[in-house]
Amino acid sequence: MLGLRTKPSDSKSTKSDVMKQARRQVLDAICDFLLDNDLAITPDNLLAAHGAFAGGNPGLARQIAARQQSGARVEQDWLDEVTANQATERKDVAIERLIGKLEQNLDAFTKSSKAAHRASSDYSTKLEAHVVELEQVEDTGQIITGLADLAKAMAERTRQVEQEMRKSEEEAKSLRRHLDRAKRDAEVDHLTGLPNRRAFEALLDKHYREAQAEVDSLSVAFCDIDHFKKVNDTHGHDAGDRVIKLIGEALARISNDNCHVARHGGEEFVMLFRGLTTQEAKQRLDEAREEMAARKLINRRTDEPIGQITFSGGVANVFGYENPRAALKAADEALYKAKQGGRNQVHLA
Repeated sequence: MLGLRTKPSDSKSTKSDVMKQARRQVLDAICDFLLDNDLAITPDNLLAAHGAFAGGNPGLARQIAARQQSGARVEQDWLDEVTANQATERKDVAIERLIGKLEQNLDAFTKSSKAAHRASSDYSTKLEAHVVELEQVEDTGQIITGLADLAKAMAERTRQVEQEMRKSEEEAKSLRRHLDRAKRDAEVDHLTGLPNRRAFEALLDKHYREAQAEVDSLSVAFCDIDHFKKVNDTHGHDAGDRVIKLIGEALARISNDNCHVARHGGEEFVMLFRGLTTQEAKQRLDEAREEMAARKLINRRTDEPIGQITFSGGVANVFGYENPRAALKAADEALYKAKQGGRNQVHLA
């Protein structure tokens, strides 16, 4: 009977072995990635590889997989560009948090400033009334006269404080206006004029709550320009920027109060469809894709033909998943399948 029992130490040993095996697999994946792509063993490359293969950076993992699927190697310049864009996004998130804290402090200051202004104004009015009463007393004598003079001085100082508080209120209002403008600027992609990723996420949360309460349909979609690197490499980044703007305009044309598009980053866009079934959302996105694919573009700077520009897409039903973030991930995976399936197509998750 004793021989049939599993000792606690055996269980712990098995668990430890599994963890070691998992760590070894991550290390092997990192080593193979760096060596197969002839990448230098630098802190930045190790950090990027760890994020991709240890699960900390699924977006980078997907981009690496897509690049390898196309048969291309992961060059250092490409990896630096991708990780730099992601670092910028993390910086934007940090700035957003700082702006949020500044807003909270500004609101608190404005509230206390208004309260102090009201208090000083009320105190000044009452103090001036007491001065008038003291001056009207006959035969006041030296003590009363001194008190009246002191009260006058206090009243004058109170008026000065009131003016300073009023000035502080105006400065707080000015800061609020500048802060609101900065927030609006921070939510716009300056190349396309579309909302950026941060603005879209706030919009998604808003529509998710409303659609859930109203039992309304809600879908999300990811779109990615096909062979975009080839455009940049052949025609330059200026032409690439114009292509991004053109795709943004094409997607914006199908937008309305219940259909929103944003630039998610790089050559990728994200869309939100409210009040449409997932199939209807796919159809609308397909129409924009077909319209774009029918065009033949020319590089205006060199008069060289760019040719056909297409995009691929993935659409997911938000309420078919645990939360909006899971739906976005499903749409992203559907986009990847569209890429694998030959590009220039839209897949449902």
